[in-house]
Amino acid sequence: MVARFLVTTALEQTWPADDVPVLFLGEWCRLYERKSAWEKRDALVAPYHWDDRKKLHNDYLYLRSLYEELLGALATRLNELHNVDHSVRYWRIIVGPWLGYFIQMLFDRWAMLRQALCDNEISGVRVLSHSDGDLVPNDMAAFVAQYTGDSWNELIYGQVLEWMGVPFERVGAEKVKFDAPRIANSVSPTRRLKRSLASVASYISGAFCRDDEYFFISSYLGIKQDLWLQAKLGQIPKLWRPVAAPVSAFDREARRWLISSNENHDEFATLVRELIPGHIPTTYLEGYQTLVALTESLSWPKSPCVIFTSNSFSTDDVFKAWSAAKVQSGTPMIVGQHGGNYGMARWTYIEEHEIAISDRYLTWGWDEGNETKLEPVGALKNFGNKIVPDNDGVVLMVEMVLPRNSNHMYSTPVASQWMNYFEDQCRFVAALPQDLRDQLLVRLFPEEFGWGQRRRWKDRFPNVQLDGGSLSMYSLMERARICISTYNATTYLESMSLNFPTLMFWNPTHWELRDSAVPYFERLKSAGIYHETPEGAAQQMGKVWRNVAGWWGSSEVQAGRKEFCDRYAYIPKSPLNVMEKLFRRISDDDLIGRNSIMKRQMH
Repeated sequence: MVARFLVTTALEQTWPADDVPVLFLGEWCRLYERKSAWEKRDALVAPYHWDDRKKLHNDYLYLRSLYEELLGALATRLNELHNVDHSVRYWRIIVGPWLGYFIQMLFDRWAMLRQALCDNEISGVRVLSHSDGDLVPNDMAAFVAQYTGDSWNELIYGQVLEWMGVPFERVGAEKVKFDAPRIANSVSPTRRLKRSLASVASYISGAFCRDDEYFFISSYLGIKQDLWLQAKLGQIPKLWRPVAAPVSAFDREARRWLISSNENHDEFATLVRELIPGHIPTTYLEGYQTLVALTESLSWPKSPCVIFTSNSFSTDDVFKAWSAAKVQSGTPMIVGQHGGNYGMARWTYIEEHEIAISDRYLTWGWDEGNETKLEPVGALKNFGNKIVPDNDGVVLMVEMVLPRNSNHMYSTPVASQWMNYFEDQCRFVAALPQDLRDQLLVRLFPEEFGWGQRRRWKDRFPNVQLDGGSLSMYSLMERARICISTYNATTYLESMSLNFPTLMFWNPTHWELRDSAVPYFERLKSAGIYHETPEGAAQQMGKVWRNVAGWWGSSEVQAGRKEFCDRYAYIPKSPLNVMEKLFRRISDDDLIGRNSIMKRQMH
């Protein structure tokens, strides 16, 4: 066996000389735009441990259990550190997203190192030098910006290697705060203007705010729908906007603590317990008191009757801290489904988290018999929208990109499996007749994540029309006669709920379905809408291209579409009336509950 130098990331400062045999830990090390730096090396790429999808699912179940255990232990420790007495639900709302992501990503990095060291003879490895506090995020938003980049991942690999006792060479590096994801196109002037106007409206909203009113933020409804629903609920409509978390300085002394446990733990559980204190965002530790003080100074309602969001539950730490306190005081929190894959993925951490923190969870149509929190209300994002296809328009093919390293876990391609996804896209285009290929418009994902998707497309199909992702889906759909959805997420739910001609294809082994979803996708397969191979989708595209409207309007296709949308992308006849009745019911039930508690306390 040839001894090889281990390379963990794409940071070339950690690579050996060109003539040294290399083991790349994964495809994330080999940037497409830096092919000249690695293609001629004597190099192997370690097999990815989660290419075994059964292992991926089993690991998810293990990590889900470990997360619940660690969340309880971390909640106890944070209560002690901050001299408070908050519930596990309170801390789940605030710190839960970071903790879940961190555990799942750390496991992947640890498992890959463990496998590589076991299966190979390693001649050496380099780790960048870091100071205390380097790359410790301020808040969840900063963490999300970090984990997609190489600097944070290199730091994690180095710390795990050190914890394992593996010898390594330290090399100097410039101090890097974080690697922001690379955006293919800047935000359009129109979107910037809308954001500025929304910020002004949010500021004005405080002057008309009652303490006991409904609080909506990042609802996922269109602005008109959001404001009109608030008016129907009997209050002056507000347009609240997220508030940035205060910046807090890293303090090494504040992190001299451990998450205690009375149980025996395996190797990974021990590792994650030791690393959490050094990585938890400063907003939850050093800056917690400042964060709480900010939430208490906001012009938001002091005792809202209901809190509703479909987006701020993840990276908006000011909202999370404010809502956690209100929920602990008895205010019900409603969380709305954010996009696709919900209700159908075989496993999904973020869906489970959203349901766990909410009192009611608004789905786009689906429910589960054993979950009483679910309220099927319809596809919030499409309430009030309408798109008419252009019968002489283009074929709009919508692409996705995922970070090169794994992040939070759900049924999706992971890490290097994105390259399999890209090959499926190329197979689809190659199978199209030339005249149809000339009508293709490929909408790239706005973020590259280092995959070099634009260059890959141009290398494979030099004449393909590419859209960089800065334009909205709706504006592109107005130019198209059909939408090709290539992954199991929001895109096709939007198009199908609007009754816009849609074809779908993806690899089912990378987008595993829960049992309850399988019959609905089988129905779409029978109608020719969903395909499990790119060649099958291309063949269907060739059949319907000359008369897309006729195919889409056929009774079989419309029956399959309606059955699916009734379950996963429903649009009620009067969606705001449905929402109004639901919100009033939840508010009234909560008021009755509070009065009952007060009466018991009086007696």
